[in-house]
Amino acid sequence: MRVVTTIEARMRSSRLPGKVLKPVLGKAMLARMIERLHRVARWDEVVVATTTHPADDPIEELALALDVRCHRGSEDDVLARVLEAATAADADLIVETTADCPLIDPGVIDQLVHTFQTNDVDYCANVLAPTYPRGLDVQVFPRAVLADVAARTREPADREHVSLYIYEHPERYRLLNVASGLPEWVGRLRLTVDTADDLALVERVYETLYPRNPTFGLTDLVALFRREPELMEMNRHVRQKAVRQESA
Repeated sequence: MRVVTTIEARMRSSRLPGKVLKPVLGKAMLARMIERLHRVARWDEVVVATTTHPADDPIEELALALDVRCHRGSEDDVLARVLEAATAADADLIVETTADCPLIDPGVIDQLVHTFQTNDVDYCANVLAPTYPRGLDVQVFPRAVLADVAARTREPADREHVSLYIYEHPERYRLLNVASGLPEWVGRLRLTVDTADDLALVERVYETLYPRNPTFGLTDLVALFRREPELMEMNRHVRQKAVRQESA
């Protein structure tokens, strides 16, 4: 199977505009994420899936400078954008990621791709139960499954959140969740970037770990937060935006 990692990226984030190009230890956050993804063993290509909006021109420029394919599509229909990007890269298997995860662990991706390939499932992820830190999210599924979803739903939430329809329909798709086996508090860590406080925490992590160990992973992150639990307070107050808005 040709394994393609897609990175959903855009500049017009509502809570922290331009976050994907904010500097983390001297490099754009997206560049840091791509650097980590290139250490994944089970991959054939990384593709940045951004939008056709002119504000996202710098994302394309960065991707090209890093010799990474960039596909530009709809800003609102993220599902279509990712499917088009995966099709352009001739993907059999999609590893879905988002550009606000600069601490993503290559080893976790390898584990989930291997788990998918050795089980008879349509979707394998570590997000169906919070045992990994938010920001180390990985979702793996065939391009054919995403094409099936695209043909079945026009619901705005489904089109904005690429995998939502898959895991909300276990009667149709065979789902498999991978648990971390780590203490419960690890699953409550917030290592994604939606706000300035999230970014400040990520910068602290890089400043602490990267100079001595540029290939740091989940084990190193857990050890850091055990040593310095006060770091968790930097963004504990941040709440994740709901995927579906509650009806009035």
